[in-house]
Amino acid sequence: MADEQTSWWTRTCGGRDVLRVALPLVISTGFFSLMLFVDRLFLFWHSKQAMAAAMPAGMLHWTMVCFPIGVATYANTFVAQYHGAKRPERIGATIGQAAWLGVLVTPLFLLAIPLAPWLFHAAGEEPIVRHYEIVYFRILTLGSGAAVISGAVSTFFTGRGETRIVMLTDVSATLINAVLDYALIFGKFGLPELGMAGAAWATVASHWFKLVIYWWLIHRGENATIYQLRAGRRFDWPLIWRMVRYGAPSGLQMLVEGSAFTLVLMKMRGLGTDAMTATTVALSINSVAFIPLVGLSIAVSTLVGQRIAQGQPELAARTTWSALTLGLFYTGAFGVLYLIVPDVLLAGYAMGGDPVEYAQVRAVTIVLLRFGAAFCLFDAIQMVFVGRSKRRRHLVRADRHDRGILRRRHRGLDRLGGRRRFVLVVDRHHPLDLGPSNRLRHPLPPRPLANHASNRTRARPRTNVRR
Repeated sequence: MADEQTSWWTRTCGGRDVLRVALPLVISTGFFSLMLFVDRLFLFWHSKQAMAAAMPAGMLHWTMVCFPIGVATYANTFVAQYHGAKRPERIGATIGQAAWLGVLVTPLFLLAIPLAPWLFHAAGEEPIVRHYEIVYFRILTLGSGAAVISGAVSTFFTGRGETRIVMLTDVSATLINAVLDYALIFGKFGLPELGMAGAAWATVASHWFKLVIYWWLIHRGENATIYQLRAGRRFDWPLIWRMVRYGAPSGLQMLVEGSAFTLVLMKMRGLGTDAMTATTVALSINSVAFIPLVGLSIAVSTLVGQRIAQGQPELAARTTWSALTLGLFYTGAFGVLYLIVPDVLLAGYAMGGDPVEYAQVRAVTIVLLRFGAAFCLFDAIQMVFVGRSKRRRHLVRADRHDRGILRRRHRGLDRLGGRRRFVLVVDRHHPLDLGPSNRLRHPLPPRPLANHASNRTRARPRTNVRR
């Protein structure tokens, strides 16, 4: 009762609690968007053609890796549930299988390298732009596996709410990428001038750096013992299959969005270099507003999962609405900047780029930013409810499938309250009893579901209703 009388900011799962977990993730993903922004900014200073090639090549690469990343980072759901249920010994196996998933798809990424010339074939495009696209895509592919594996390993920290570690790691990787961008694109600090290839190599180096740092951090201290990290070194095909099965909707959503966006960009390449450059500038600026919302979505997924595992669904719902308010405020501020002071956001491109080339793309970019002001608010709504729906989907899918995360058990009267009981099956050997009314009460003993009483078919007695 006292909690209801407090303000929106100070109450449990209010704005302050959500921001405490979300802010490091927002900063972390914000630095990633800053990395993209700086990367495209340096390319614009180098040449307009390199800038025009960066967006379609980068988006095609993202479309290729987004589905595995969506599935691998779904381990955040499992980690948050185990952490909230006080089952740390199961976290190591989850992280390990998510990392193995990244290892398995890496050879598939490498198969795309020889296909690059065919993928970027377009009529009416300048040959130099097409050459830049092929070079950029081929080099980025060498870091695809590191991107998936590092995303999987990072859930060890995000699922347990240790988001500051993720923030510091991503900030470090972004700084390394920015320095290498400047050095390799323009040939500074004694390094060769590689131009477009230099920007791609800088991104690849930052991905592998991030993976090494996460791998070192996760094995520090007593983590290996507490979280049973060695359990994840061997393949667990059933657990990998469950991750794919329940993470696939998350990855599929990212794949559909990325594919649609990439197809539009591929068609726009035929409009000319100026149009493609203006589009890349506008989207690079808008990424600073949009990508940090991914961090907010991860925070929502983590907090909602922990509250559900603790048997507090009402606080899980409150978390969602608090996060939505924060997201709308953040994107709304950027929308105002797009409308009022677009030239301030374009100042970096005006400083280092060719004045004639900048003047050619400025007018189109300002118009595109006005559209960005309209849809950035919808981005906030989408990302918050996507983070919440991951957790909800994790709990209700069993009503549609015979084997899911949430399964109905004990159709007869249970010994406590005469109502049906529910079992949360994060993995089949370690179910969690949700108890009556869909609330988590206490963990069940760690025994296989095959031996569980609910798995034995009971014949229902036939009753004669005639009098």
